[in-house]
Amino acid sequence: MTLEDNWSIQEMPPPRREFAGRLFFMNQEIPILVVVDDLIFASMILETARRLGVAVEAVKIEDLGARVRQGPVRSVIIDLNHRSGAAIEAVRALKAESSWRGIVCGFVSHVQSDVIQAARTAECDEVLARSAFARDLPRLLSRLAGRGGERPPKP
Repeated sequence: MTLEDNWSIQEMPPPRREFAGRLFFMNQEIPILVVVDDLIFASMILETARRLGVAVEAVKIEDLGARVRQGPVRSVIIDLNHRSGAAIEAVRALKAESSWRGIVCGFVSHVQSDVIQAARTAECDEVLARSAFARDLPRLLSRLAGRGGERPPKP
């Protein structure tokens, strides 16, 4: 069942819940987890998801594995420049998780070729430059939510 089956975005705002100190919008059963500590990117993701009616859930990087084991998760968006310095290790651990079957999409500055290569080595499904991520965010969120498009090829 989709959001459009129940009501339109114009008629009423989506329900809100708080998680990890940030709001997320729950309009479908399986959310996209967002591991981003940059407030500009976090706001952009959350607002775009709200407008599209896509469920996203903000998660702290240290809670990512536990959250994935807790219940169904469609995809993960991760800032590969996370201030913790643990983003690549989080991707590696997530891909090693036996219950994980979703897509991991990371974004990073286009000049950080070492981080890009490390993310690909860690089996990050899709690695985007920050500019491409921002530009294509509505289309990316729709695809990650299962609303069209193919799963990205493995690197």
